[in-house]
This record gives sequence, C-alpha cells and structure tokens, in this order.
Amino acid sequence: MAKIAYILLCHKDPAAVIAQAEMLTAAGDCISIHFDGRANPAHFRQIKEALRANPNVCFAKKRIKCGWGEWSLVEATLLAVEAAVRAFPRATHFYMLSGDCAAIKSARYAHEFLDAEDVDYIESFDYFESDWIKTGMKEERLIYRHFFNERKHKWLFETSFHLQRRLGLKRQIPRDIQIQIGSQWWCLRRRTIEWILDFTRQRRDVMRFFRTTWIPDETFFQTLVRHIVPASEIRARTLTFLMFTDYGMPQTFYNDHYDLLLGQDFLFARKISPEATELKARLAALYADDSAEFKISNEGRSLFKFLTGRGRIGRRFASRFWEAESTLGRHRELMIVVCKKWHVAKRLLQRVRQVTNVPATEYLFNEEGTDLPDLGGIQATLGKRTRHRRALMRMLFDYHDTDRMIVCMDPGNLDLLEDFCGDRSTTRLLEIQCVFTDEYLIGHAMRVGLAGEQTSNETLERLLPTIRGETTFESDKIRDAEFEHHYIMRETDSDEENAVPISKFLSIGHEQALSIARTDHLFAD
Repeated sequence: MAKIAYILLCHKDPAAVIAQAEMLTAAGDCISIHFDGRANPAHFRQIKEALRANPNVCFAKKRIKCGWGEWSLVEATLLAVEAAVRAFPRATHFYMLSGDCAAIKSARYAHEFLDAEDVDYIESFDYFESDWIKTGMKEERLIYRHFFNERKHKWLFETSFHLQRRLGLKRQIPRDIQIQIGSQWWCLRRRTIEWILDFTRQRRDVMRFFRTTWIPDETFFQTLVRHIVPASEIRARTLTFLMFTDYGMPQTFYNDHYDLLLGQDFLFARKISPEATELKARLAALYADDSAEFKISNEGRSLFKFLTGRGRIGRRFASRFWEAESTLGRHRELMIVVCKKWHVAKRLLQRVRQVTNVPATEYLFNEEGTDLPDLGGIQATLGKRTRHRRALMRMLFDYHDTDRMIVCMDPGNLDLLEDFCGDRSTTRLLEIQCVFTDEYLIGHAMRVGLAGEQTSNETLERLLPTIRGETTFESDKIRDAEFEHHYIMRETDSDEENAVPISKFLSIGHEQALSIARTDHLFAD
C-alpha cells in the first residue's frame, strides 16, 4: 500500500497549515513542511508547537526566504524533500503541495490510485518544442543568468538581462540534459526522489545552471525526472487540479465547487479560498471516508471555459493588416450554410452537391479533419485557417476553378460570418434552425467535453438551460447582425416552405430546391 510523504510549501495562515497537516497524517500518511523564511516567526512557532507531538510531521532543517521565479522555491522544496526522506523511511511517494491545496478524493482512493501503476506523475514537456510557455521570455530564461527577483526588483532584473544580451553574454545549457517544462505540482516515487538527491550532489554544474535560470520550479524537477527515469515510467500530468482564468490567474474554488471538484480525475485541487470553510470541512471529512465512491466526469476545465466565456463574445480575430484591402473577388459568390447540428448541414450539403454540382466544403473552421486539398500548409490547422481565412477562401475558389462555392459554419462563428458578409464578394447565408431536445443537448455537452459519462444529473440540469440559451443567443446574434442575404429554413416548417429559402440561397428553381428540402432523414439525430 502506498504511503505518501507530502511536501508542503507554505507562508501564511498557520491554523490552516495545522489543520491540513493533521488531516493528511490522520489517514496514515506523513508531511514535511517548509514555512517561508519571510513569514512571521510567531506563526512558524505556532505551527511547530501544535504539531510537535505528531510523529508523522517533520520540518525542513532550514527556512529559505522564497521569491516567485527564484531558485529559492526549488531550494526550499529540496530541503523539505531531504527532511522527508530522512524522517519517513517507509514513504513510497512524495507529493508536492502548497498551503492553498486540498484533497478532493479520499485517502483510500489516493493510495489505490498510486498503487495501480509504478510510475511518476509530473508534467514534463520539451522546453523548446512544446507550447507550454504562451507569452514572454522563453529561451532567454535559460541562456542568460537571472540574479534579481523580477517582481521585487524589476529595473535590476530587466537591466541585467538587457546588458547581458547587449554584451553577448550567453551561456550554454549543460550538453547532456534536455530541458523540460511543466507544472510544479508533482508526485514522485521514493526511488526517483533518491536519484534526484544523488544527482544534485554529483552534478554541481547542473545545479549552478538552474540557480540562475528564471522560474526554475517549472523546469528543475521536470528536467531531472526525464533525465534519470525511463519515459515508460513517467505520466506527463499533474495529480493536482488547477485552472487559470482568461487573465492567466489561478481560479479560486469556493464552497459551491464541491461537486465539481469531486468529479475531476485528480487527487488534489488548488487554489481553495481561505474563506471556503465549508468546502474545506467537507473535503477533510471526505479524505477520511474509506467508503466514499467517486464518479469521474472530468469536465471541469471545459465547463469553466464555456461558462465564463458567456457575455465576453466579441471580435476574437480582428482584420490583419495584410488583408485590409483583400477581397474574395467582386465576381464571386460565397454561400455559407449555418447550422448547430453539424450532421444536418452535412446531409443537406451532400444533397446540394448532387443537385447543383457546386463545390462544397464542410465545417472547415470547426473540424480539424475536414477534407481539404493541400494548399501549401495554410489548411493544416484550425488556427491557420481562421487567421488566414480570406486567403484560404481565395485559394479554394482557385483550386476548384469556380466563382461559386458553399461552406458550412457553426453559428458560434459570428466573427467569421461578419467578416465574409462584409467582403466585396456576394455572400449568402442559409441558417438551418433545428429543434433541440434535452437528450440531444446532453449528448452535445458530452461530445464537446462540457460533461462526461459520470456527470451528475444535478449538474446536467443546471447546465442544460445554459446550453439551450447559448443556441438561442447565437441565432439572435446572427439575426441582429442584419446580414443582407440571410435566409432561414426550419425543422418545424414543411418541405414546401423550406424550398423557398433554399431556392433563394442557391439561385435555383423551385423544383430543384424542393428536392433538396425533401432530403431523406434530414433532421434525424
């Protein structure tokens, strides 16, 4: 059975630290605490006094003054790890925590989870090839030396950096290591921890290198684990559930997040609000409950992104300067089928191809695997297609050697619809308005990751009105845009009635339009 030694880095709220330590050790695990050297000494004495009699608690031999982005965070972690290795010889796993973390599964579940596979859990991705770093410095974190805290001494940090760059004072990355990057919240086996400690004693060159890298807590353990552990024994993921807002800040969890947290495929979560006393109490009771069962739905991140994104809809992709005067061509006609039920639009498109022989492309801005010709790489990803949408359309017109073309889009692509309808070409829209049953919306939520097989009925009941409202909202936004050539066919209308907008959309006769409207099982789910 796994026995976990928790590595706790904390700097405030001594009462919460004491409660956290008592909860984790009550289940038979142990904890090694590093309390920030900058924090109130009285708080540290309070923690030590309260936990003095607990044999499953130890403390780092030295308190380091920690600063964000500094080596001090890694040094503090190593001191706490060394203390845990000495104090807890029977510990099989070492799990990195902060004072803002809380268990979201029971101790029994955590132990069985770790027993299931003999592996290390740590995000560990190639530093240069992965897109883990979204903005800011990348190579510069490594090839220049960073001696100052970027947040506390910003002028010194930037002056030192620019001076090194101007003087060409680059340094070499140790040749035999491949820098990795990932979250600092890991869970490693004892053997791996002992190998890392041995490595730190033997490779002083690597230690000197990391001491002056910027934000080394995202690279140090990630690099060393990948260097000394076979890839087959590494799971490149964290067991701590965390989410970030649109502004790059960690999402804080409150009392009403209890059910959501339990459904995620993680053992811990951060950050828990200091005011979420009810949530902390419920999670503490859960950790000690050996009979607790968990239904994993794992929809947390996608659901959070979906719900927080409502009300922030605008022009995500503004016109690029190189496309300011571009056009698809005054003589061209772009016909766009807009439908939330993609299978309905695809059936209609298949029938339109048969009747009119007009080139048609399915959801090219929504589905990565849409069948497209090789256009020199511009079609390779959804991101490229969207960024260079007008160039992509012109190339498709040229590829098919035509001045008339049909494509499908999701009604959520309002920015694209506005862009194409504002072009000098003739653009027509055929919006297909479908009926959405609760069963379909639940299936849709599962397909797009808003819900999982184990999502509770209570969560689905709260989610359904939002999803249904979203479909109505998207249709209303299209109508409010007052596009010049906007035609609507409805599932609730007769074939004769739907033939009218189809005829106008495609500029074809009534009989042809009626044969399209009568497509077999057009609206079937």
